[in-house]
Amino acid sequence: MKAPKLQEKRDAQGTQPPRKSFVQLFQRGRRGRAGVTVATHVLTPTARSTESRAAAARDLLQAALEDLSQEQLKRFRLKLRDAPLDGRSIPWGRLERADAVDLAMQLTQFYGPEPALDVTRKTLKRADVRDVAARLKEQRLQRLGPSSSALLSVSEYKKKYREHVLQQHAKVKERNSRSVKINKRFTKLLIARESATLVDEAPGLAGEQGPERARRSDTHTFNRLFGRDGEGQRPLTVVLQGPAGIGKTMAAKKILYDWAAGKLYHDQVDFAFFLPCRELLERPGPCSLAGLMLDQCPHRSAPLQQMLARSERLLFILDGADELLPPPGPSEAAPCTDPFEEADGARVLGGLLSKTLLPNARLLVTARATAPGRLQGLLCSPQCAEVRGFSDKDKKKYFHKFFRDEWVAERAYRFVKENETLFALCFVPFVCWIVCTVLRQQIELGQDLSRTSKTTTSVYLLFIASVLSSAPAADGPQMQGELRKLCRLAREGILRHRAQFAEKDLERLELRGSKVQTLFLSKKELPGVLETEVTYQFMDQSFQEFFAALSYLLEDERDLRAPADSVGALLRGDTELRGHLTLTTRFLFGLLNTERMRDIERHFGGVVSERVKQDVLRWVQEQGQGRPRAAPEGAQETEAPEGAEEPEEEEGELNYPLELLYCLYETQEGAFVHQALRGWPELELERVRFSRMDLAVLSYCIKCCPAGQALRLVSCGLVPAQEKKKRKSLIKRLHGSLGGSSSQATMRKPQVSPVRSLFEAMTDQHCGLNSLTLCRCRLPDSVCQDLSGALREAPALRELGLLHNWLTEAGLRVLSEGLAWPQCRVQKLRVQQPCLQEALQYLISMLRQSPALTTLDLSDCQLSGPMVTYLCAALQHPGCRLQSLSLTSVELSEQSLKELQTVKTAKPGLVITHPALDSPPKPPTGFSSAL
Repeated sequence: MKAPKLQEKRDAQGTQPPRKSFVQLFQRGRRGRAGVTVATHVLTPTARSTESRAAAARDLLQAALEDLSQEQLKRFRLKLRDAPLDGRSIPWGRLERADAVDLAMQLTQFYGPEPALDVTRKTLKRADVRDVAARLKEQRLQRLGPSSSALLSVSEYKKKYREHVLQQHAKVKERNSRSVKINKRFTKLLIARESATLVDEAPGLAGEQGPERARRSDTHTFNRLFGRDGEGQRPLTVVLQGPAGIGKTMAAKKILYDWAAGKLYHDQVDFAFFLPCRELLERPGPCSLAGLMLDQCPHRSAPLQQMLARSERLLFILDGADELLPPPGPSEAAPCTDPFEEADGARVLGGLLSKTLLPNARLLVTARATAPGRLQGLLCSPQCAEVRGFSDKDKKKYFHKFFRDEWVAERAYRFVKENETLFALCFVPFVCWIVCTVLRQQIELGQDLSRTSKTTTSVYLLFIASVLSSAPAADGPQMQGELRKLCRLAREGILRHRAQFAEKDLERLELRGSKVQTLFLSKKELPGVLETEVTYQFMDQSFQEFFAALSYLLEDERDLRAPADSVGALLRGDTELRGHLTLTTRFLFGLLNTERMRDIERHFGGVVSERVKQDVLRWVQEQGQGRPRAAPEGAQETEAPEGAEEPEEEEGELNYPLELLYCLYETQEGAFVHQALRGWPELELERVRFSRMDLAVLSYCIKCCPAGQALRLVSCGLVPAQEKKKRKSLIKRLHGSLGGSSSQATMRKPQVSPVRSLFEAMTDQHCGLNSLTLCRCRLPDSVCQDLSGALREAPALRELGLLHNWLTEAGLRVLSEGLAWPQCRVQKLRVQQPCLQEALQYLISMLRQSPALTTLDLSDCQLSGPMVTYLCAALQHPGCRLQSLSLTSVELSEQSLKELQTVKTAKPGLVITHPALDSPPKPPTGFSSAL
């Protein structure tokens, strides 16, 4: 029986024919489709006038709503409140008490007759009234045919979609929820495409060609990401990778915005979609790729089938794909293959990444560079590019964009630039944002940042302290307690791979409605089955990782519920999670600095236990025990044949020592680093293309290393990629050449190598580096010049290995000068350089003057007859102190062997090793295992 109010409305419409129920309409439609006498199956828009289509839509809409029970109608109203179209939704005041007839009227007036059907069907599904939604869809197709917007051609809809994307992505939210225009805030980043290998170029180009230069992220650079390779093929998958906060997400959003503005991929991509992986992975309920695409369209009636039919003209931007890397196991579900298949977010994203879903579509993937091997194992022939943050020039531009007042911007920029370490850290955009945010609060107070901000950890801690200082003093104790709980929440999420928290999680820790919730958590509403689900997440993922690390120092031992809560469990946990916990571990090390620990006690209350510091130190030393050692004495370092691939290494192990050095660098405590490296007598870094920050980290740790330390760099790029500068115009170049550039060239200062900081660290009086080996690392002349300077002053260096580094004649000459310096302490030298026959004369000449050299290994070098004669003369010089000479694998003529035998006879204390000579006695103590 109908409600009285509804009956009155029906009486008022007495001139209209009585409406049949929605079920009757549906059954009539099914009978019509089954019969052969049905004249029209689907009516096109031309078969009905606009008025008749609108009337039919209203009829279908009201009939569907009248078929709902009171409970279903209530759920429908709640879901309708959260169903905006084009950013608009019906005000709740009009919905709260509306019955079926009122709702039909409101929907028709607000959205229009036919769009109202789309909204109604979608809302019915969300209210879990799927049978009515299905009948509405089928009856609509019978009576109205496809909607008018669905009949738009792809080319017509493409224009509308681009306009929609421009409107939706014109502004971006900063971490403090302030919205800014993307064109005004985006600052260009350095992006370098991955080159093939570090050791595949001709030796003769060693001093001229390094890794590809990083380019500033303008339109041309973004277009090059999908550019053709040397074989003329375009990649279908491009990976933008880099550390946390480096600007990957902002770059991806700028690419989407520039595409919509017609600046990118104009003739290649018709539709582009932005998919945040973390949100999709934590999204409740199943989803399909088709549904995710429709979610981003201005109308749910987009020409989806036509779009999918030309999948090669679709671009999917997957932001944060490293979130899709849970520990591998047999229970992993197969990725999706059908764009309409309803599945969990991991299967949908996995289908895109593995190309089992829309294999011809383009993918732009952003990911942290913590587990590149596992991620690339999911991808199909990816082209990788590294996001390297701001150049010095772009740091200044960012400051001027952040501070709207030019005078304040310039003052803040100069203030930070004077702090060399802090200025270097600002190459990370998120760190730059934190620094600017703090300066905006403190610049008028004249407080000196340089005393505290030397690492990423200290910058984050400074930001949090600055936020807390803005709160009333009376709230201090309460906020300290809340912060401890917030840290516990962060740790729970990190260890369980969660970034979103329900209201019950906050209620359990008594954080709901607290001040720290407002300061550090952002609220988000997600559509649920019965009601809107409210979730919370940290303002940035890196803040969650920082608070998680902080929790270990704030946690009282008595509060630990299980061993799994201890810092030892974090460090010694599942190795599959190591990449996921990289930043958390770094922050933990940074907080162990004595000054930082005092800051924590001051801002967060309580006393920080030294136990955590000792546990971490013990763990670092344990990591160095049992690791494989370098090649022992006598083992040959052979050069890989041209075209040969580098051997595969176990995932997660390749650059693990470098990550450990980053952790030690964060402490900024020389005594701690010194103790930690006692467990690492041999540091080996292999196939690392060093950035400026990498070199700063390595230099600091070498400066603090204990006595007897060995460092071995294998197949490493020691020259970081530089910013690609614009070429001068032809007229400017001609003007320069005619204006006396030759005289300027003669006055040019010697080039400073990027690794000078490393060699300067070796000369520090506290540096205990005993052995240095450079193997298959290109050594330009500028690097040789700085290494030569270090050889003259390094207090502890006793062993040097130079193996297949493609040295030039000038480079070997300047190194020989350093070895011959009176203060040089190098006793053992190993050189394998087959390409420099004549240049060896500089090395041999050095033997007459070297004050400390006692052991020389020239294995795998090429010595001509005259060069051997010159060598024998040097060996018999009174100033030569050599005791051991190894010529293994060196091809020698009979005459050369006779000359060497004569030297052996004349100097019985000199051991010369060669297979063709008489069996020598066992040589004195040779090279350490690091060589």
